[in-house]
Amino acid sequence: MAEKRDYYEVLGVEKNANADEIKKAYRKAAIKYHPDKNPGDKEAEEKFKEAAEAYDVLSNPEKRARYDQFGHAGMSGAAGGAGGFGGFGGGGFSMEDIFSQFGDIFGGHFGGGFRTSSGGGRRVSRGSDIRVKVKLTLSEIANGTVKKLKINKTIACSKCGGTGAKDKDSYSTCTTCNGSGYVTRVENTFFGRMQTQGTCPTCGGTGKVITTPCDECKGEGVVRGSEVVEIRIPAGVGDGMALTVTGKGNAARHGGVNGDLQVVIEEEHNPELVRDGNDLIHNLTITIPTALLGGSVEVPTIDGRARIKIAPGTHAGKVLRLAGKGLPDVNGYGRGDILVVVDISIPDKLSSEEKRLVEQLAAQPGFQKAGTGKTQNIFERMKSFFR
Repeated sequence: MAEKRDYYEVLGVEKNANADEIKKAYRKAAIKYHPDKNPGDKEAEEKFKEAAEAYDVLSNPEKRARYDQFGHAGMSGAAGGAGGFGGFGGGGFSMEDIFSQFGDIFGGHFGGGFRTSSGGGRRVSRGSDIRVKVKLTLSEIANGTVKKLKINKTIACSKCGGTGAKDKDSYSTCTTCNGSGYVTRVENTFFGRMQTQGTCPTCGGTGKVITTPCDECKGEGVVRGSEVVEIRIPAGVGDGMALTVTGKGNAARHGGVNGDLQVVIEEEHNPELVRDGNDLIHNLTITIPTALLGGSVEVPTIDGRARIKIAPGTHAGKVLRLAGKGLPDVNGYGRGDILVVVDISIPDKLSSEEKRLVEQLAAQPGFQKAGTGKTQNIFERMKSFFR
């Protein structure tokens, strides 16, 4: 399968092109490669679809920002997980839909019998999107990863090439629209007789009908199959964030545009580290002697374990920070920390000898009086830590 071309290259614009330049470039490409002007030219049809896809991304500031950062595979919802490259809506997009959405690009009519949505146009179907979940460990989230997923979906029929017809001679001109792809209706309204044009219901706007369908796909152009899709997941993604792989959804009937594959991130539970944004929190329990005398203890990190020092006289609720050991920001703005929240383990029961030793300690001057410092709960200590 050919590698997907850069969207800026498709439209022939620089990466710093403004909205007007992108709009003009798309209009030029759409006019040049429109199916009405290039009947039967598969290469022109593919370039037309490619240009529409490129414009859908580059004309949307949010999508364009994700594309500029992650390219085709990593457009992950750096803007909040919803969406990715939405394409042209649900079950199929038509030339009508494109020019209705971007009507200011083309104005009224478009040559070769094509009109905007008020005039009806030839329809290019779009396959439906597929949504899957991918579970990631903290290590995979921290370092980024590549996942290979086997996706069950509709694929283009290999026998007919997705057209649905037995061969190139298995078509006839649609008798409903006489090959124009649209029909004219006259309706009586409050304002008088109104004439409207819409997509032909018989041929779906193609201007032709299949006379001899492909015996493999029964004229649909698609069959059930599967594809292994490689997904590059950038570092720092979050639970619920969605990445969109353009064109890897279900294939469309009769050689239309494929839907998209939406990959929803699901974080695997880590028993020792709790995520808070780009920071990771670990609850560390130490013994009374370690709290009093200090010492060295082991704590978990993303990729293993690390030893940290506990200062003498450490109180419960104290927060220790391992700077830069947390998760990277998905937008590249630095890295979080690991916050170690200290708790002190107090035995539930004491032996006679232990009780005697504690009583001896209690009699010492340093243990006679409770501290007069302000008591803070764990949340107050966390706030103090950040202040």
